[in-house]
Amino acid sequence: MTDGKRSKKIDVRFTEEEYRMILQWEETMGITKTDLIRGRVLQKTKEAIVNAKALIEEIDAIGTELGRCGNNINQLARHANTLNKAGRLNPSVINEFNRLFTDYLKRIETLETTFRKLIRIAR
Repeated sequence: MTDGKRSKKIDVRFTEEEYRMILQWEETMGITKTDLIRGRVLQKTKEAIVNAKALIEEIDAIGTELGRCGNNINQLARHANTLNKAGRLNPSVINEFNRLFTDYLKRIETLETTFRKLIRIAR
């Protein structure tokens, strides 16, 4: 689709607010207004322009939160082992922990699948 010289021009008008949004997108995404508009118009409808900076910040925040979850799980396991050695660990606590941990693992699996899809789209 990009073969050949671009010789056709389309004039378009925007409100002040729309134009400010375009300028903001241009700055945040690091692409020109022309490339931004061309991409939005000509790309497949399933694809979208993504604010890479914001996406990376969100992924980083998710990674930080996952690290905290892992630390909490380790602390709970350590505490459970201490209680178990003392003979004070209630079996219902073990069952609840196992249920929650299984749910956590399913969510991690879903998150990994989503990240793989994002990576494929970004390529």
